[in-house]
Amino acid sequence: MKIYKYPDEAALREIVTRPTKDAADLTATVSAVLQRVKAEGDKAVLDYERQFDKADLQLLAVSDEEFQAAQGQLSDELYAALQLAHRNIQAFHAAQRFQGIDVETAPGVHCWQRSVPIQRVGLYVPGGTAPLFSTVLMLATPARIAGCEEIVLCTPPRRDGTVHPAILVAARIAGVSKVFKAGGVQAIGAMAYGTESVPKVSKIFGPGNQYVQCAKQLVSLADVAIDMPAGPSEVAVIADETANPAFVAADLLSQAEHGVDSQVLLITDSERLLTAVEAEVEKQLTVLPRKEIATAALSNSRLVLVGSADEALSICNRYAPEHLIIETTDADVLASRVVNAGSVFIGHLTPESAGDYASGTNHTLPTNGYATAYNGVNLDSFCRKITYQHITPDGIRSIGRTVELMAEAEQLDAHKNAMTLRLKSL
Repeated sequence: MKIYKYPDEAALREIVTRPTKDAADLTATVSAVLQRVKAEGDKAVLDYERQFDKADLQLLAVSDEEFQAAQGQLSDELYAALQLAHRNIQAFHAAQRFQGIDVETAPGVHCWQRSVPIQRVGLYVPGGTAPLFSTVLMLATPARIAGCEEIVLCTPPRRDGTVHPAILVAARIAGVSKVFKAGGVQAIGAMAYGTESVPKVSKIFGPGNQYVQCAKQLVSLADVAIDMPAGPSEVAVIADETANPAFVAADLLSQAEHGVDSQVLLITDSERLLTAVEAEVEKQLTVLPRKEIATAALSNSRLVLVGSADEALSICNRYAPEHLIIETTDADVLASRVVNAGSVFIGHLTPESAGDYASGTNHTLPTNGYATAYNGVNLDSFCRKITYQHITPDGIRSIGRTVELMAEAEQLDAHKNAMTLRLKSL
């Protein structure tokens, strides 16, 4: 991890820069895969599964027999954990249900909104280096609460052609309609365009690496909506001298182990803590099963020493992290001043991993600085708001002349006439 002490503007620009591939090269690679999936359907997806996931598949769909077998492969303890997490996620997202209000904007002019679920949604669940069954719960649970009629899920198979049983069990718990063995760019293409097996969806959800993120953005140009740009995972930690170095190091490593292109950032006003955290990271890293992945991610990461908590927060708001952990004496106060972050974890006893699994908040969040403009997945992500208006004779009298004047000024005579005829009819 690179250390920055009291960074100047040039250093700050470097600190907030994410590790990324060359955009032109990335786009060309992803576009080629998408175009072949669009043209060849299942055949292309199956070929790419052999090439990228090393799985020789005959069919993409997970069978009923595979679902049934998965249940018996999970321990009772893990099954209970999945159910508990599902209940908490369900409780948090059910509380977000929209209540439309009829607003009389002028006498006789009534306007309101109705929340309507997206009929068919596609969920992408990464599984290349780790089976992220928690993402199944995070995406499918609010989709089911919203009332989506069909929930399609794509996830990479293992080399033997099977899907990790916890992913399948989580899918059943959360109410997924169909699961397909497809990962990476080919999965995004399959859901965006539709194939012989995979239905075309209206909106795609889910995190992924830079290739997946690029694919989502490309298909969103013309073919399908997406939740947000959600690429390689990242965390920023603001900590002071009261923070436990072991906790902070564990929080940093919990994101570093996601993938080689992940990034972690510590910002502190305590040099003693910075030094202690650096030592703890090295200590904890040695026993991690995913040590090589975490080590690669740490090469993209930074330890930053600043002069005050205010400066730390300023840098963090500029970085706009996917996850922000605040481990300071005044964590509540600092949290109230956060303006750019996907999800905030307050206090010494609130690890980011709680939000990843079981606190109830959603872990599908904007990355790569997109938290300046995007929020994480929530119940509204799976709905559309349709607006309505109903105008009575009093309403025509209230706004009719205004409509005529504005339409005439815009030189849209047919617009004006649509109102003029109604005014005259009264």
